[in-house]
Amino acid sequence: MYKAEFDTLLKQNKTFNAYMFFGESTFLINFYTKMIAQSFAQAEDIQKLYFEDFNLNKAKDILLQSSLFCDSNVLVIKTEKALNKKESSEIIEAVNTNSVSKVIIACLGDADFREMAKNFDIKQNAVNVRFYNPYPQEALKILQNRADELHLRYENTNVLMHLLDMHKNSLELAYNDLEKLSLLNESISQKTIDNNCFGFGKINIDDFIVKLLNFKDISNDINYLLEEGANEVYLINQITSFVWQLYMFNSFIKINGYINSSDILGYKLPKNIEDERAKLAIKFQPEDYLNILNYLFEIELKLKSSSNIDNNSFLQTSLRNFSTIF
Repeated sequence: MYKAEFDTLLKQNKTFNAYMFFGESTFLINFYTKMIAQSFAQAEDIQKLYFEDFNLNKAKDILLQSSLFCDSNVLVIKTEKALNKKESSEIIEAVNTNSVSKVIIACLGDADFREMAKNFDIKQNAVNVRFYNPYPQEALKILQNRADELHLRYENTNVLMHLLDMHKNSLELAYNDLEKLSLLNESISQKTIDNNCFGFGKINIDDFIVKLLNFKDISNDINYLLEEGANEVYLINQITSFVWQLYMFNSFIKINGYINSSDILGYKLPKNIEDERAKLAIKFQPEDYLNILNYLFEIELKLKSSSNIDNNSFLQTSLRNFSTIF
């Protein structure tokens, strides 16, 4: 089902034993995952299996046991891979066997989760919800609700739209900024936002990555981006994608002897950016690309699978070490 239908069921206090969230909006997937999980248990009582930590037997063991600390036994699973029919069926069977258990599966990334969604059927006390990127008015409503929760005063809704525009419609960044604005303990105006919030436009991510790959000091930039709400995994994915594009530029130039971004990317870059990418692309050899990509993959894996590290500090250290390593 879609968000509107699911919201209607929530207003009717309808609950399920198994929830599956997927779609284009990472923000909404995470937002609803957190909201549903915390409607059943306190944050500290919610058990988690994220990405590489997921194991079917481990998940079933958690769901079939009784909770020692609260009335509900809640498990949140985050995955970038679609669960097959056997895995989905056994998880749903486990929560339906143990009436105190609930499972919420947040499906993130670009994999096709539509086949998996068919297994989360209302007849089995399960539900699947597909989230699309919210329209501006829908995003505005989410920001208004969050502002109300924080008792944040603001002049009018144009102020919140200004914040959203500043972040180029990134609801996640605008949402995170509301908490910072609430600390000012004053009525928020557009001028307040301009003085205290900084959109990604202030530091262009592509410019930051070019700086990184040219082995320049990125300490202030990385600190700034993370302080302004950039997600660590999102940032490392952007760097990986950029490096992979450079590798395609490198290969194209070696094969054809000229550069044409349209043939490589499917769209034409401005001439100055195309020339910059070409110059940067030929700076590295194929083995350099292999080493750099492996390094970035290791960082991403660590960010997703380790629960005992500070992601912010780990990413900053890893990227600051980049020029030393390469």
